[in-house]
This record gives sequence, structure tokens and C-alpha cells, in this order.
Amino acid sequence: MTKGQEGTSYFKKSRLQEKALIETKPVLQKIVMEMCVDLLHPTMTIVDLGCSSSDNTLFFVSNAIEAVSHHLEKFSLHPTELQFFLNDFPGNDFNRAFQSLQRFRNSIDMDHKGEPIPAFYIAGLPSSYYTRLLPRGSVHLFHSSYCLQWRSRLPDGLEGKKRPYPNEGNIGIGATIPPCVVKMCQEQFKKDMLLFLQLRHEELVANGQMVLTFLGRKHDDVYSASLNRLYGLLSQSVQSLVEEGLVKKEKLDSFNLPVYGPLMDEVKAVVDQSQQFELTHNKLFETNWDPYDDSEGNDVHDSV
Repeated sequence: MTKGQEGTSYFKKSRLQEKALIETKPVLQKIVMEMCVDLLHPTMTIVDLGCSSSDNTLFFVSNAIEAVSHHLEKFSLHPTELQFFLNDFPGNDFNRAFQSLQRFRNSIDMDHKGEPIPAFYIAGLPSSYYTRLLPRGSVHLFHSSYCLQWRSRLPDGLEGKKRPYPNEGNIGIGATIPPCVVKMCQEQFKKDMLLFLQLRHEELVANGQMVLTFLGRKHDDVYSASLNRLYGLLSQSVQSLVEEGLVKKEKLDSFNLPVYGPLMDEVKAVVDQSQQFELTHNKLFETNWDPYDDSEGNDVHDSV
């Protein structure tokens, strides 16, 4: 992610991610309020996986604080303290997030004037979420948004170390990609998600929960997926640079993005295979690729 606040920074280019957080806010707040009822420890530990460094990071934190505040005001229960861990790769712009904490605390005080506000503490957790992050049985809620479409690594054979390059002319799943490469990406998704679920299961308390939002697809045809069409256009853009002599052809042929947008049935199958979690709510929702078009997408799947 590009650091800072310049025009090409993630801070300026993360409105699609913000729209996803708004879409899932009711689900998140409902879960947080339910967990307050069953909380045996005075501190609720919440981890945001792949937090990045834009205002979205603290927008998620404020949503959780708001849910606990409403719960305390309604039921007048014992004070609940919140411990937030913000997780991302060590190269993430954590400084930006931490430098805005005082302004964030002031805005929380203003927004909740007269309401009970839980004490909250925020810490950074620089590491990959495909590794163990926290002690066993210590986390009440994991949250991740716009992250789990990214794989932990490229599948064996797609690293671009030697010829022939199986995904020649593409940087991801595109119209000309051979079926064997699609299968490699699907197998890597299964491996990564099984590992992710195993790691989080070890770190969660009994009856802990996760809210995960990531890019996927609604049709079985992997070639027609919007995400893959997007990367197909990027492949064509790089190809034009190759034709102009600005990029070497081997650079394009050997490069691949570690990304895969799964079908909902693929996600369900991995959860079932893990035998560690129960999928209590799933929803596939659409959004406009134009970040400044706020028209609502169509709900195409909703089941409980």
C-alpha cells in the first residue's frame, strides 16, 4: 500500500473498502452486542486483520465502540473494556494510524457525549495473518475486510522462476489462462483458508466469532468474474507496454498476482472441511466498481 496522503496513496484510494465496511456494519455491531451479553472477562479483545492505514481502520474501531456503548446504555451492565489489535504486514503505514489516535479519541468523545463510552486501547500487530498472531484462546472477535482474496503465496509453478511460464500474457486469471492454472489457484485458496481457519480457531476464546468480508464471485464460471475481468484489463494494459518496448515480455509472462476471488460454495466447502467453525450468516453483495458511485448494489444471495 502506498503510504502518506498523496493522490495515489491508499488513504486516497480506499473508498470501495469503505463502502464494504458500511455494508457490513449492522452485522458487526449485532455480533459485538451479543458478545457483550456473554462476556465473562471484563475485557473484550478484537483484532482487525489486514487493517491498512486509511480512515477505514479507525472507522471499524468506532463501529465496535458504538455497539458496546449502546449496549452499556441500554442494559447498564458492568463496564466493558476493549482491546483492539490492528494487524497488517510490517511495511504497513502504522505511523499514520497511530498519529491520528488523539484526534480519533476526541471525535469519539464528541459523538458519544452523554453516553457511556467503554475504555479502549489500540495496539499494532505487524505480521501476516497466515501465521499465529496471539496467545491461544485470547481473542473474542476477528474482523477482516477486503483482504482474504489475497493468497499467502503463489501456487507452485506460478512463481515465474523458470520457463515455460504457464500463465503467459496474464497477471492473474484472465480469458486466455489455461484450466490447469485455474485449478492451481483454487487449490492454493483451499490451503490458505484451511490454514487461516486453523490459526484463528486456536486464538479464539470458546464461542468466539469472526466477520470476514472479501472479494469473490457469484457465478461458477471463473472467467466471467468481475474481479478477473479487472485483472484481465490490467494484463492488456501491461501488454500494450510490452508492444511499445517499455516492458520486457518476460517480465509480464513471469509475473502473477497472488489473488483469487472464490465462489460462495467454495467458501462454505472449506469451512465445512475445517470442522472448526459454524457458518451462521453469509451474504454475497455487489458494489459498483466506481468508488464515487454510491448507488446500492443488488443483493444476490442472503441466507442464515
